[in-house]
Amino acid sequence: MALLPILEFPDPRLRTKAVPVDAAQVPGADFQRLLDDMFETMYAAPGIGLAASQVDVHRRFMVIDVSEEKNEPRVFINPEIVDKAGEQVYQEGCLSVPGIFADVTRADEITVRYVDRQGQAQELRADGLLAVCIQHEMDHLDGKLFVDYLSPLKREMVRKKLAKQRRQAAA
Repeated sequence: MALLPILEFPDPRLRTKAVPVDAAQVPGADFQRLLDDMFETMYAAPGIGLAASQVDVHRRFMVIDVSEEKNEPRVFINPEIVDKAGEQVYQEGCLSVPGIFADVTRADEITVRYVDRQGQAQELRADGLLAVCIQHEMDHLDGKLFVDYLSPLKREMVRKKLAKQRRQAAA
């Protein structure tokens, strides 16, 4: 397994809309190795979700593990939200926007259809943190970041703060 580089805001590649995964690729060794690398990258970061778009692979899949023990890895291939209910505000962060957190309003409960790691069609009803994480990662697949929910002024402040952090790290 290998750690993958995570793209950071405002990298324009994060705005690329991901294309569906061909079902024939799912059982393939290369795709399965990419999933393993994404899990390793997500856990090392550390994070609870990672969309393929964040590692410059613009296909519709993501890995998630919201468990405290990091022992419930989930793969969502070609996810589609088919039902939403309620509303919740959650303070979100993002591996592509390191060190920044902001309140985002999302659906409280969702039903998502997807293909799992074994290539099987699934449907899952999720709420709480898992629902937030799925919606957050699906935004990445559509070229959207959680900072897009912020006002233009706050988004510019985030961009400047990250640029400053990068300059300091390079010095």
